[in-house]
Amino acid sequence: MSIDTLIAEIDAEIARFQQARTLLAGSQGRTTTAPAKKPTKRKLSAASRERIAAAQRKRWAATKGAVKAATAKPEKKAAAPAKKRNMSAAARKRIAAAQKKRRAAIKAAKEAAKMVPAFF
Repeated sequence: MSIDTLIAEIDAEIARFQQARTLLAGSQGRTTTAPAKKPTKRKLSAASRERIAAAQRKRWAATKGAVKAATAKPEKKAAAPAKKRNMSAAARKRIAAAQKKRRAAIKAAKEAAKMVPAFF
């Protein structure tokens, strides 16, 4: 066998593999990667740009006018802060007693845990 025949056989084998690859890729719903199209840029006419600019200037003028009008008004006095609610003495005593009871239960549980011998 000469080198030329070997090269021709290798080229034929490569072509066969490429054909098989395209068939397999097509059966899986894949296609060859095509270059993505660049989105086209929208072009506006000069008249359209001028209309948009005029509308924006009008909006700015309206907001600036509203700001000037708002600052011209006299300031209102701040509302008095809401009255704080006070707790009655009886309610405070009930809460304090309940808290003491909870703390005593926690302390008793800790003491009981110390008394239990560990068998490890």
